[in-house]
Amino acid sequence: MTKIYLIRHGQTDWNREEIFRGRADRPLNEVGGWEAGALSRALADVTIDFIYSSPLIRAQDTARPIASAHGLKVIPLPGIIDIDYGDWQGLSHDQAKEQYPELYRKWQEHPEQVEFPGGESLNMVRERVMSAFKEIVTRHPEQSGVVVSHRVVNKVLLCAILGLDNSHFWEIKQDTAAFNIINCADESMAIQVMNDTCHLKSLGRDRITADF
Repeated sequence: MTKIYLIRHGQTDWNREEIFRGRADRPLNEVGGWEAGALSRALADVTIDFIYSSPLIRAQDTARPIASAHGLKVIPLPGIIDIDYGDWQGLSHDQAKEQYPELYRKWQEHPEQVEFPGGESLNMVRERVMSAFKEIVTRHPEQSGVVVSHRVVNKVLLCAILGLDNSHFWEIKQDTAAFNIINCADESMAIQVMNDTCHLKSLGRDRITADF
């Protein structure tokens, strides 16, 4: 069995301000740095044989403290990069709602039907992410490792493992610096833990809006 700790990166300023990030290479803010440290401490006694990360800096900087604690190097993996929001990248929620009212409504009500102008759809993300994830499992039989990615990527991947289509996107929660545990055996995958943030309680911050 291959065990994977699927992690969402720590907080950035654009998370806090609820701006569509996508491929914009935004660094962790101070809170995000604390979250990355908390993750590293939470996984300090866990067996970790490999660490993959999205190429974007917010994911890389979340992965590095974990890698350092285990004497490993972070392996960038383009297949798990964040969704391409296209023309929405850099917009706030209010701006997207004002400039694309119908598409914004569809995104809230039927996310599986949306392809962002100049960007990707959830189905496109799902195809590339599942391919990358299966390749990781194939490369590392009977090992345990970490995969650090993004909210949209994690939500779509978890939906796929649960046998849900992308219409259930909003029913899956992924807070910043949360981890999930996925057990992979043969062709089957099972979620053992989802959206665990217990390691962040010591930070004493409000996590109500942390999912964005």
